[in-house]
Amino acid sequence: MAAPPLGRTVLTHLLVALFGMGSWAAVNGIWVELPVVVKDLPEGWSLPSYLSVLVALGNLGLLLVTLWRRLAPGKGERIPIQVVQGLSVVGAALLAPLWYHVAQVAGQSHSVAFLTLAFVLAMACCASNVTFLPFLSHLPPHFLRSFFLGQGLSALLPCVLALMQGVGRLECPPVPVNGTPGPPINFPERFSASTFFWVLTAVLVTSAAAFQGLLRLLPRPPSVPTGDPGSGLQVGAPGAEEEEEEEASPLQEPPTQTAGTTSSPDPKAHQLFSAHSACLLGLLATTNALTNGVLPAVQSFSCLPYGRLAYHLAVVLGSSANPLACFLAMGVLCRSLVGLCGLSLLGILFGAYLMALAVLSPCPPLVGTSAGVVLVVLSWVLCAGVFSYVKVAVSSMLHGGGRPALLAAGVAIQVGSLLGAVAMFPPTSIYHVFHSGKDCVDQCGL
Repeated sequence: MAAPPLGRTVLTHLLVALFGMGSWAAVNGIWVELPVVVKDLPEGWSLPSYLSVLVALGNLGLLLVTLWRRLAPGKGERIPIQVVQGLSVVGAALLAPLWYHVAQVAGQSHSVAFLTLAFVLAMACCASNVTFLPFLSHLPPHFLRSFFLGQGLSALLPCVLALMQGVGRLECPPVPVNGTPGPPINFPERFSASTFFWVLTAVLVTSAAAFQGLLRLLPRPPSVPTGDPGSGLQVGAPGAEEEEEEEASPLQEPPTQTAGTTSSPDPKAHQLFSAHSACLLGLLATTNALTNGVLPAVQSFSCLPYGRLAYHLAVVLGSSANPLACFLAMGVLCRSLVGLCGLSLLGILFGAYLMALAVLSPCPPLVGTSAGVVLVVLSWVLCAGVFSYVKVAVSSMLHGGGRPALLAAGVAIQVGSLLGAVAMFPPTSIYHVFHSGKDCVDQCGL
């Protein structure tokens, strides 16, 4: 079979990246916009804890996808993906005009519209991991890396948009010789939260359009082979199923080229319940627990003692490390389980340093120095980059197992993220283990 034209391949990489960009853009956008919306919502700075719970409850989307597969076996991921993208677009579009509306619940004012729509968006984002990834099993493995590149952009673009908006800009007044300094001067944002959510809606519409473009590149909608009811135990078996996938996708590379570019994976990777695949799935769950649950919960505590600039640099550059790691994986992909475990250990060391800074907040080491700012920002960038590379590499290795393996990867991502978020909720929101500093107030006696 001849290789696909270069223009068609480049177009597909672009569409896959735009498709991945819509996976978590909605929830990431809500998180970075919290400093703006909390000023007008009755929950105030308790809103992040509400949002953490809603994102965890959003895993209900996994149950709905599972129910769909039971009621409509063999229908593939096309319809669930379109439902997920439709919910994301409608939720973000409604959030733009309705986010500031409040209602009385049990005699208290609550931001019912914001919280309800945030839950809808969280449910759609959680369902995306178990629908988007299995769909990509119909494409060659290197397109999976383009998907993770787009997923990284789904975190980076809201951060860049928030910086353009001017989120969190303030100025400390001069300190009087004898007396207490006045409150910090907060500058208004360059555009409103409603405008931010409209731009976010446009990103989600672009992602949905990219998916429709991908469907047009395929001669027929991808479907799940139903001939073997026990295929969930043995995946990626060579033979007729591979020939059917080659016919289903005009972008499939010839076997010799694929073997030369992706290197034949360990045969154990084709056994979904083998020790090798279990280790890969465990590694995927662990890295996502740290990057999506544990570390985001302490990012403000680890960075804000060094100043607002350190916090914003850590957020933006850390988000930039994700797509850069995906670019690196396109050229150099580690397929050694030992090597990936070593990289994960390196990321855990950076994460442990950041956790220590959060525990010692508001007076961590080197506070008030340039060295402290450089170390905390560099640690966030390297931690995010290492874990992003590991996630892409593990998912690429699981791609050899076909649709069931990528479905298991999506479940591992969601389960890990859920466990990380649940584990961090008590210390951050109930027991208040971490303490934040106050703007323009020296609490360390420097």
